[in-house]
Amino acid sequence: MNVFVYGTLRRHEENHSLLKDTQLRVEQAWVDGELYDTDRGYPALKEGDGTVYGEVYKIDDELLAKLDEIEDYIEGREENLYNRQLRQVKTDRGTIEAFVYYGLEEKLFQTKIPSGDWKVHQFINEKPQRILYFAYGSCMDDARFKLAKVDHHFQDCLGAGTLKGYTMRYLFKVDDGGRGDIIEDGGSMEGVVYDVPQEAVEYLFTREGVAPGWYRAAFVDVTIGGDMYTDVLTFIVKTKFDEVLPPEHYAREILRGSLPHVSAAYHSKLQQQLIDLGMVEEQVKSLLTNPKSS
Repeated sequence: MNVFVYGTLRRHEENHSLLKDTQLRVEQAWVDGELYDTDRGYPALKEGDGTVYGEVYKIDDELLAKLDEIEDYIEGREENLYNRQLRQVKTDRGTIEAFVYYGLEEKLFQTKIPSGDWKVHQFINEKPQRILYFAYGSCMDDARFKLAKVDHHFQDCLGAGTLKGYTMRYLFKVDDGGRGDIIEDGGSMEGVVYDVPQEAVEYLFTREGVAPGWYRAAFVDVTIGGDMYTDVLTFIVKTKFDEVLPPEHYAREILRGSLPHVSAAYHSKLQQQLIDLGMVEEQVKSLLTNPKSS
């Protein structure tokens, strides 16, 4: 059986130790509903039209009983704090059946969390002075940083980071073609990791269109030079389309920005991906031979 967790049971959160020996089946999962801060140090999920993000773990009967105890749930009791329901949870690979705990008492629903993500909510509230940021698309390149006069915030580059379990694809569709996205499909990809201040985060939230709902903030674990870095900020497309070829200017930024950092094998993969989507080989070569073109 599976359980969908969206609060303090998630990775690197205070109660995750209960799940540390279980199988993490899905990192990027979501259900319909509204998420609220209870003002008690944990969130509560409520039925609704929004989207709430979390993770899915494989559990057994013994662990389910422990989770029921934490959530103050007894099957058949009328005065439960939470209600456990079996639901279809959405993932990048389709739906998966899992138990989900929903809040029952109205006193739990204190402050609505617009992002639908407890980790993002805490990050926004805490406003850490610095954060690691994983860029996999055009933000690997500094051209637009310079145009926006924010390039000084992106000077502390840790180099290439590897994100296991994911693939970069062009799933955000705009008028002139696709834009980068990551999906959890069991693959492996690379990107550029920056150590950035809060001012850079504010810029990124605007650039990625978080408020209008183009991308959402998320946290992933990234490996850099054999060392694991946890809860690294990145951005994921909310509404995905069929993959489409990006415009030349965007493809150039990705190839140019990634070249000094990622492995030769991954850079070749990025080039082949463009060819597979319909860009002729000569076009790709021209992007590489004229890297400074805008």
